[in-house]
Amino acid sequence: MTLIKSISGIRGTIGGIAGNGLTPIDIVKFTAAYGSWVVAQTNIKKIVVGRDARISGEMVNNLVLGTLQGLGIEVVDIGLSTTPTVEIAVPMEAAGGGIILTASHNPKQWNALKLLNSKGEFISDAEGKAILEMAESAEFSFADVNELGKVRTDDSYLQKHIDAVLALPLVDVEAIKKANFKIAIDCVNSTGGIFVPALLKALGVKTIHELYCTPDGDFPHNPEPLPENLTEIAKVVQAKNADLGIVVDPDVDRLCFVCEDGSMFGEEYTLVAVADYILKNTPGNTVSNLSSTRALRDVTEKAGGTYNAAAVGEVNVVNKMKETGAIIGGEGNGGIIYQESHYGRDALVGIALFLTHLAKFGKSVSLLRSSYPNYHISKNKITLTPEMDIDALLVKVQEKYKGQPHSTIDGLKIEFDHEWVHLRRSNTEPIIRIYSEAQNETVAENLASKIISDIKEILKLN
Repeated sequence: MTLIKSISGIRGTIGGIAGNGLTPIDIVKFTAAYGSWVVAQTNIKKIVVGRDARISGEMVNNLVLGTLQGLGIEVVDIGLSTTPTVEIAVPMEAAGGGIILTASHNPKQWNALKLLNSKGEFISDAEGKAILEMAESAEFSFADVNELGKVRTDDSYLQKHIDAVLALPLVDVEAIKKANFKIAIDCVNSTGGIFVPALLKALGVKTIHELYCTPDGDFPHNPEPLPENLTEIAKVVQAKNADLGIVVDPDVDRLCFVCEDGSMFGEEYTLVAVADYILKNTPGNTVSNLSSTRALRDVTEKAGGTYNAAAVGEVNVVNKMKETGAIIGGEGNGGIIYQESHYGRDALVGIALFLTHLAKFGKSVSLLRSSYPNYHISKNKITLTPEMDIDALLVKVQEKYKGQPHSTIDGLKIEFDHEWVHLRRSNTEPIIRIYSEAQNETVAENLASKIISDIKEILKLN
């Protein structure tokens, strides 16, 4: 059993001993800390709660709702939902915060509480630490019987979210209708099975081939939208002569596409394609995290904008977007953050913008993909002993490559012309993650091998 407490929330496997798994005791303790923090920070006794379709979702939801009621907080329960839907619901409700019950791309035995501030954005590092401290102290003051909170169920946010997407100036419903797309979708039996078909129909898509759209939480394959997990949707796209395939993760904040020939568009290129469309119509700056493809920088600079990199993590990307006035940002895992909508990864926004882009491009998805600079990312890791000083090791690697442009805002990223390597420590394991990118697979792999060799040599000398 696993329980991970982090600045953005608490996640773990269901069951086990309290403190070792995501048990009812842990759920109540952390919810009580968060609810108490929201009231102390905002003086607003109102929180929005939504969940994905995980098997454990109903159980976790009941515990969260009851705990917030016990604190005297009004709860707006929007039920089966998506992470971005909860994010837009918080400010719409003038709530003090929001909780999304989802473990994102983790397998079905996992669940989590993701925490939002009053803007509907993920809480900061400092805020997360404060909530963790409150949870450990367990000094909560619950309401008396006459002050208990009420729960209001609201199922209107599916339509409200879709309406907000359709209202975006760069979403062209008529162009999408005219294109008459035939689309296959894989929603991994979670809430995307509700939201994605509804959005596509609202966009005028008449032919939708649904794969795993029953929101029962029984994930038919690993729910992370990586190529090795998308073999079935690729076959459906080809068998049905679909124009493209659309894949989302369980909480619908990650998005990737399958080309008409069954090949992968590449989750790294979801953001690149959407940003390309945005920049063609709204000049501006972009942001992604340090481990995302250089192609976004290429597209941005070609459009006359400025690209900036942020530390890994959605909250860091959002902060950098605000700092630099970026109009679009996100992460290479298929996460689209479009500030015109809201500061959160949103697959529904991404789908509408991508389909508009594709309709106006007027050619196939594979041809659209071929229009972008082609890069390959190699992902590796080195396992170290727990007592190893990883920070000191990274300093020595930095010294070795001090002549190259580099960044230390999140581990160490070293640039070599159009290639780069990013080394960062894991927050949960004694390992260094090593991502490298180049214009072909061999060069990327060789770059990673060279850095790994350097690390092993440094370790040998110590």
